[in-house]
Amino acid sequence: MKISSNFALLVAAAAVTVSGAGVASAQSTLEIVKERGNLRCQVGQPSPGYYNLDSEGNWYGLDVSVCEAVAAAIFGDKSKLEIQSVSSQARFTALANGESDLLSRTATWTMTRDTQLGIDFLSPNFYDGQGFTVRKDSGITSAFELAGAKVCVTTGTTTELNLTDFSRENDLNISNVTFEDYNVRDDTYLNGGCDAVTGDKSSMAGNISSFPVPGDHMILPETLSKEPLASAVRHGDNQWADLVRWSIFALINAEELGITQANVDDMKANSKNPNVLRMLGVEGNLNEGIGLEKDWAYNIIKAVGNYGEIYEKYMGNGPQGIGIAREGTLNALWTNGGLMYSPPMR
Repeated sequence: MKISSNFALLVAAAAVTVSGAGVASAQSTLEIVKERGNLRCQVGQPSPGYYNLDSEGNWYGLDVSVCEAVAAAIFGDKSKLEIQSVSSQARFTALANGESDLLSRTATWTMTRDTQLGIDFLSPNFYDGQGFTVRKDSGITSAFELAGAKVCVTTGTTTELNLTDFSRENDLNISNVTFEDYNVRDDTYLNGGCDAVTGDKSSMAGNISSFPVPGDHMILPETLSKEPLASAVRHGDNQWADLVRWSIFALINAEELGITQANVDDMKANSKNPNVLRMLGVEGNLNEGIGLEKDWAYNIIKAVGNYGEIYEKYMGNGPQGIGIAREGTLNALWTNGGLMYSPPMR
């Protein structure tokens, strides 16, 4: 899996001109990706659970698995992938200008982003909410006790805007201490430069696990916002949006149907369920509208598993997980009271 540095991508994004964007639009995204021979998938700076680097420099995580799923759908090979690590401030420009084919990172789907930046958000792959991390010995037990506090926050994010709104609404006079790099943000907090850190609760849980003494810190109970974290594509290529959207739905639908990475071959060969047979390409023509081969969804599950398997591995209690329980949350399947739901694949 090829890795693209953040700095190189920022330079490339700045160099893209209107004429360059016009060239990109002359071909469909799928044609460009196939001709290039890999998918350029954008993540952020390493964040536990979502996108992180192992000791050999390989990317892994929930959002990386979405990248791998789309690569597997197109090429039958999840490694046909270039992971691009981009700053929060440059992420949407890099996608809109054609430097990235797909954005799969902890990006919140909002109206202005969806309608004013030249990009389209797809189905969320994680539902989150913003909160605060504080030291247990601070005596702070509620976000409403942060009056006059200095709060570390990553700039160029909805998190920064939500913090300002929360402070204003509740007359707390919070001072935003902003950073581009969440590692610098957390180091500043740990060294006493801030009274609290704010971010998506799932990300903060992962970050706390890497603190020198995780037990010294806690996440306050209040949730400030809705944070539907979703992949995004460049506006104007409906087939590409459909391809990515239904690749994500395939992960969710596979879990609902009981199709796993381990049993997908048996299910393809022996299942009597028409929904399984259609999804895995044994029957029907689900592939035609998205320009892929019949086994596109089979290739996804064979490569990365279903949504539940991915969640447990990276967000749950797997070896690389960050210990966020799924049961009883919005990230459970709709059959278990959550919001993870795929439209019918037929």
